[in-house]
Amino acid sequence: MNSPSDRLRIAWLTTGRGPGSFGALAYLFDAIGRGLPVDVAVVFVNRARGEAEPTDRLIAMAEAHGTPVELLSSVAFRKERGGKVGRPGEPLQPWRYEYDAEVARRLSQYRFDLGVMFGYMLIATEPLYGRFTFLNDHPALPDGPVGTYQEVIAELIRSGAEESGCMMNVVTGDVDRGPAVSFCRYAIRDAANAALWAELPPERAAGMDLEAVMATPLYADIRARGVARERPFLVETLRAIAEGRLPIPPPEPVDLTAEVERALAAERPAVY
Repeated sequence: MNSPSDRLRIAWLTTGRGPGSFGALAYLFDAIGRGLPVDVAVVFVNRARGEAEPTDRLIAMAEAHGTPVELLSSVAFRKERGGKVGRPGEPLQPWRYEYDAEVARRLSQYRFDLGVMFGYMLIATEPLYGRFTFLNDHPALPDGPVGTYQEVIAELIRSGAEESGCMMNVVTGDVDRGPAVSFCRYAIRDAANAALWAELPPERAAGMDLEAVMATPLYADIRARGVARERPFLVETLRAIAEGRLPIPPPEPVDLTAEVERALAAERPAVY
């Protein structure tokens, strides 16, 4: 994709709806300031100013770093075209393909090597991923559960899983199942949280709805373990690509667990 001497230029796509999206981009900017050979060519947000306060904070941060920001509200776009809100399990609505064609047109104004979707709450369609190469962050191992991080954690608890991970995959029409690029793994069931698992055994969790599972201490514990690693994992993936050690797509996904744990240990005492 680029020689080891080049700086990797990325487009960053996000909805910016919460602290996770904000923190990841802030972490990336900080890593760039500390020598990561990456430049953020543009931040694209599928919301408009004033649509949500967390998103406005992210937009302001990106602009404070001198990064171009492109805004196109997917909600306003849908309403302008009289489009319908898609339902789970149904094919994507026609306006979604029109929206992605416009996103691709706007991104084409910028020079970048790779797109990164982080906290981007839209399913990409062919007009977008067919024109550019995008990586998507997913809070599971390559063979782990699909869906939102909330759904992933609930499924891990219900199945009594011993470990989970972070993954970057190439965006394709197969949601969360495009070719895996990199991953890291970490324990979610050990001595440190044994009491929490005892309070919420898998058979009990199986009978609870998602919101009930999300309200448990075990859910919070597993989420904290993932959040602690997803940011250094992102940086270590981009570092490997920028340094020419990780082609896109690679022959097989690269395990960055050791690099992520070293980065985490350097930041603060080990998390579990």
